[in-house]
Amino acid sequence: MTTDSRSNMIEALRLNNWTDLQCFGHRQASPRHRGESGAGKTESTKLLLRQIMELCRANSQLEQQILQVNPLLEAFGNAQTVMNDNSSRFGKYIQLRFHNSSVKGAKINEYLLEKSRVVHQDEGERNFHIFYCMLAGISPDDKDMYGLLDPTQYRYLNGRYGSEDIVRKWGEKYSEVCNAMDMVGFQEQEKVDMMTILAGILSLGNIMFEPTETDVLRVTGKSMGWLKATAGQFGVQEEELLRSLTCTLSVTRGEAIRRLHNQQQAEDARDSIAKVAYGRVFGWIVSKVNELLAPNVDFDVELNEIGILDIFGFENFAVNRFEQLCINLANEQLQYFFNHHIFLMEQNEYKEEGIEWETISFKDNKPILDLILTKPIGILSLLDEQSAFPQASDRDFVDKLNSKFKSSPHYEVVRSHSPLFTVVHYAGKVQYNGGGFLEMNRDTIPASIRDLFINSVTPLLSVLFAATISRTGTLMPRKATVMKKADDNFNSTRKQSVGAQFKHSLAVLMEKMFVASPHFVRCIKPNGNKLPDQVDNKRVMDQLRYNGLLETIRIRRDGFSWRPSFKEFAQRYNILLIKPDLPLTKESCLSILNTTEIHGWKCGSSRLFFKYWHQEELSRLLERLGKAALVIQKNYLSLRYRRKYLSLLLEVSRQRQAQREREEELEEENKRPVSPPVPLPRRKKPQPRPRSIMPTAAHLAPVPRPRNKQFEATPFDNLEVHSELAELMGQVGGEERARKRSKKRRDNIRWFKETQARKVVRNGAFPCWFHGMITRRQAEDLMTDKPVGCFLIRVGQSREGYTLTYKGENRCRHYMIEMQSNGKYVILGEDKAHPSLPDLVQHHSRVGIKPFNELLTTSCGQTCDHNTDYEDLKGLDHLAVADRRSTVSGEEEGESSPDQVHLEFQRLFLPPGQNPDLEAQRPPVLRRISDRRLRAEAEGGGESLGGRLRDGERGRAWGDEGERDHKSRPFPRLYPSIRLAMREIQQIQQHFSDVQDQSPAVSHSTPKPSWRRTDS
Repeated sequence: MTTDSRSNMIEALRLNNWTDLQCFGHRQASPRHRGESGAGKTESTKLLLRQIMELCRANSQLEQQILQVNPLLEAFGNAQTVMNDNSSRFGKYIQLRFHNSSVKGAKINEYLLEKSRVVHQDEGERNFHIFYCMLAGISPDDKDMYGLLDPTQYRYLNGRYGSEDIVRKWGEKYSEVCNAMDMVGFQEQEKVDMMTILAGILSLGNIMFEPTETDVLRVTGKSMGWLKATAGQFGVQEEELLRSLTCTLSVTRGEAIRRLHNQQQAEDARDSIAKVAYGRVFGWIVSKVNELLAPNVDFDVELNEIGILDIFGFENFAVNRFEQLCINLANEQLQYFFNHHIFLMEQNEYKEEGIEWETISFKDNKPILDLILTKPIGILSLLDEQSAFPQASDRDFVDKLNSKFKSSPHYEVVRSHSPLFTVVHYAGKVQYNGGGFLEMNRDTIPASIRDLFINSVTPLLSVLFAATISRTGTLMPRKATVMKKADDNFNSTRKQSVGAQFKHSLAVLMEKMFVASPHFVRCIKPNGNKLPDQVDNKRVMDQLRYNGLLETIRIRRDGFSWRPSFKEFAQRYNILLIKPDLPLTKESCLSILNTTEIHGWKCGSSRLFFKYWHQEELSRLLERLGKAALVIQKNYLSLRYRRKYLSLLLEVSRQRQAQREREEELEEENKRPVSPPVPLPRRKKPQPRPRSIMPTAAHLAPVPRPRNKQFEATPFDNLEVHSELAELMGQVGGEERARKRSKKRRDNIRWFKETQARKVVRNGAFPCWFHGMITRRQAEDLMTDKPVGCFLIRVGQSREGYTLTYKGENRCRHYMIEMQSNGKYVILGEDKAHPSLPDLVQHHSRVGIKPFNELLTTSCGQTCDHNTDYEDLKGLDHLAVADRRSTVSGEEEGESSPDQVHLEFQRLFLPPGQNPDLEAQRPPVLRRISDRRLRAEAEGGGESLGGRLRDGERGRAWGDEGERDHKSRPFPRLYPSIRLAMREIQQIQQHFSDVQDQSPAVSHSTPKPSWRRTDS
């Protein structure tokens, strides 16, 4: 299928959904995308979402934030499989909330992330995209900060990465992911903590164990550095992490019992930590997106909803595991809903309404659902029963299935030494490998690991493991204030197995689907080779047949796809009768239809039944009336305003005649002799008149108030009272509006001075394109003689933000610049967030501003030769220089007061003893890290981090952008520990490389990776 044809179908689907909401009053519309893996469900969802956002575009940034959710979730939830290079390894249900044709918020529901992919991928498959994007897109300095090495060294990636072209695409994808997080509203520290946790997951996979003479496990010498790196990235102590991996501590009757793990149990504990940690990071992202995109409206406001379901397609791999069973169960449930809605409900409705109809048979998959979901003898129920026994095995589970369902026509017994069984799904037979079913269904981690991560110094990791899990498996983060309470919440949710959570989530999804007005999108996969422009006819026919599309085509051809009630139809099409106050009854509907030439419709007892083309014919009739109404409006307005224009001409001619008469009278008076006036004696000394605040005449300019020299000049002290305010004062209620406008203006001034001034100033001066708080008219006056592409940025007068004024070919355009909740700047309607205004200007000097692709070429500059021609800019200009001098002098005297980020850096980098106050506040894990760092520097040298930080602070100026970014830049909490671990890994790798060089069995040594850096 071509992109154009897919776009046309999505456009039609979008119009149907919008018509359901706007025209017929349906509160919920829900398109559902179905098909095999790789058929195009995700791409169709993105097209539909973009079409809906274009249709309801409003004056806000919310539409772009919603569109940026898809690339973010794709990076963390999609992966390459043998069937699809961008396969969704989770399901999502996007709920868009609307009010008065504009989007007000969104919510994401996620289903069954395939967490086992983190630790294991089959041949020809890859891990989740985010790992490859992170390794390809992060700069070398940031790799050193997070503790990332060459991708081929990580066991969880199977040593595979890709060619240069693929790596370049991964890097571009990483930039898109970072921009998506900025657009949605993620904080910088949250992004750093999240990337640090992902780096810790990769490092965790390289920890290997070996037994000792006393049967106590230990970490191999080659992976000792990876253990230290993992502890630093997770923000925990190395010894406690090792203890949690190699043994289990339980308390019985007040006595602590420690049970040692064997090598397999330790590796399972390691892998379970990686799976749970990644799953919780993904759940936190979804929860954070829902928090940032929640509707900001009153509770009593009724919102409409469009729900878009994009769920994993039917899968049949060479080896099918527990995740494939759940995925295919979801497809069975959706197929049942499709059959129930299209065949059962529709045909029953025809019978109830008295419509003549010949029953169409279809393949019902209800028995397959009963096989999997029935209690207490369904497959999932038996799986939960076996998971409750600690000594049960996967072989026992499969044997129990064979004994229970051997006579079922939808279950087949497999004779094999491996625990295999076959389920006959609606799409065909699928053979499942029962190995690992019990462990995946339990999804447990050691209790000591839970306690360890809750007390991590990385706040995000602590929040993830202190969060509660709902019955549907949704993560609900909260602060871990009380340790015992967190444990109780965790234990209560762990009673729910993964299978039980998935059943609950499916039940909730079905409830939402049954109350909505559904629209189905069937995606057909053309071939199994992942190649374009190739169609396998047999494969396409098989999909049409088992999806029930052949029967659907027949029922759509013979049936009535559009079935509005009498009230809905009369409200929508009463204009066709051109009668006011038409009753919403059956007789009115019949009168409307009798005036048209539509045939083939049916009338039931409570609603009308139409073919799919009838709605288009009625729309054409409405369109014809709409055009006629426009002609009437045009002629009426033309006549009305012509009469008004003629009356204005008559009034102007009358005024000109009166002016001529006054001029003639003045000329006659000037010709008369002038006699000197006789002064009259004063009777009373004149009293001084009170000075008014506002001029009585709107045309008089206000007198500026003299400035008090005791106050320092600010960029907005010379604000004039505009003629608009003076006009408002003469209107009814205008004084109150003028007071509110003036107050809003003062609030914006305060906002700029307190939060923005120091971000705009560069090197003690404002950029030439920044013009303070000037009006729209003043900005356009400055652009009068400027070339096309000239621009300036000004502070908004009625809102907290900026406005970019651009000189176009025919007119000036004004683009609103919004500030995100995380401090990023973005032009309204654009999909790119920027850390500062200079970055925004630099970006759009290369990339045009939508929708006209206008490039910023020339800054407007000031109107005179000296520094700034606006007096309001001089105040903070001098303030910046004074602040710079005070900062530099404070550093020279050693009296500077560091901010919270700087204090955190001191806690991490200063050696023990140099700052007693901070040393007393430092936790024991950081003291041991500092001691190890000092010992390592004493043995092997290397530059001192604290000294390097102090050297970097010398010569720092307030206006220096790079140093300010370095000072405010977030870092991992245990960055020194991570850096030391990376050094140790490199030394161990160098040692083994030297040993291999000396060995005659190895002819070539491992090349030194490009990321390796030699410290002086």
